[in-house]
Amino acid sequence: MHAQNPVFIPGPTNMPEVLRKAVDMPTLDHRSPLFAEILRPAIAGVKKVMKSDRAEIFIFPATGTGGWETAICNTLSPGDRILAARHGMFSRRWIDMCQRHQLDVEIVDAPWGEGLPADRYEEILRADAGHSIKAVLATHNETATGVRSDIAAVRRALDAARHPAMLLVDGVSSIGSMDFRMDEWGVDVAVTGSQKGFMLPVGLAIIAFSPKAMAATASATLPRSFFDVRDMEKSYEVGGYPYTPAVGLLNGLKLSTELLLAEGLDKVFARHHRIAAGIRAAVKAWGLELCARHESLYSDTVSAVQTPAGFNANDLVSHAMRKYDVAFGVGLGDVSGKVFRIGHLGSMSDVMALAGIATAEMVMVDLGLNIRLGSGVAAAQDHYRGAVAASNVLAAA
Repeated sequence: MHAQNPVFIPGPTNMPEVLRKAVDMPTLDHRSPLFAEILRPAIAGVKKVMKSDRAEIFIFPATGTGGWETAICNTLSPGDRILAARHGMFSRRWIDMCQRHQLDVEIVDAPWGEGLPADRYEEILRADAGHSIKAVLATHNETATGVRSDIAAVRRALDAARHPAMLLVDGVSSIGSMDFRMDEWGVDVAVTGSQKGFMLPVGLAIIAFSPKAMAATASATLPRSFFDVRDMEKSYEVGGYPYTPAVGLLNGLKLSTELLLAEGLDKVFARHHRIAAGIRAAVKAWGLELCARHESLYSDTVSAVQTPAGFNANDLVSHAMRKYDVAFGVGLGDVSGKVFRIGHLGSMSDVMALAGIATAEMVMVDLGLNIRLGSGVAAAQDHYRGAVAASNVLAAA
């Protein structure tokens, strides 16, 4: 793959050069006061990105999967009953992890392409008069299908049922790129990773715990050692880690949060929405459809594009890499071979998105699909020109 070409996978994302340089730093003694000058601002920046005044932030050398494990093993005990929806590859994997940890998972199945069924959650929670359900799992952005679920609706379901269950949210492919309101939505544990909206290499699991979740750590009995937030909390008090930290990645995270906050979170989210809308305009111009079943579910970080029946979408991804040195995402699980995914999160601009759209068009024409070269590019250009002009007017007002 040509290193100058941007990637269009939903993570790891493209990295700004300034962040690559921040990660590439000389060895630093992580037991010296210098480390605290990296760690503490990184934690403070993450809190602001998650829109929380109350959360405790824990950053582990791991990935989002490690973040899932941190969430459950610090708050739950073997045999605890939890409620979860299974509507894509990553919601499925989190459920599988819970089952391996001997948790009793009540699964609500929904079609791939649909969001989390908050109304069904409310019915189940209302019926749980004894409050045996200890936690509710929610995948904010299902990366396999390009579907965003309504986390505020899950909180409303919990409140309407007057249920005390904790709300655990996978925000791996949303936080830092799409609006996430931890305090306002009453999220108890939020999970993300360094390689998505924070525009860094893989290697950090970033988890936020509400006061309620922190209180649950005292009674939780699932085994935990490496992912024990109590050990991390004690080490944070003296500006350190309970073991060797990923110093370079943490230095990158410190700068990443500074960049996001300097741009302004509202502008970051608006940029991602604008880019995503341009890609959706291209998909429509191609005569294709998204996996997400209706507009309210459209993700602003990844679009899963359905290819015509009988066409193997994985061929498109492999051809793009082989001929044009450009990476798109393959379909996963139930949609393998049926969709290809365009990641448009993290370090992404309108101009970069146009390159991805143009490449996808060339690939589809190469493979014999009835696509007219330039159709999607023109549709996206029209959208970007209008959206940028509108934003300039608002900025000048």
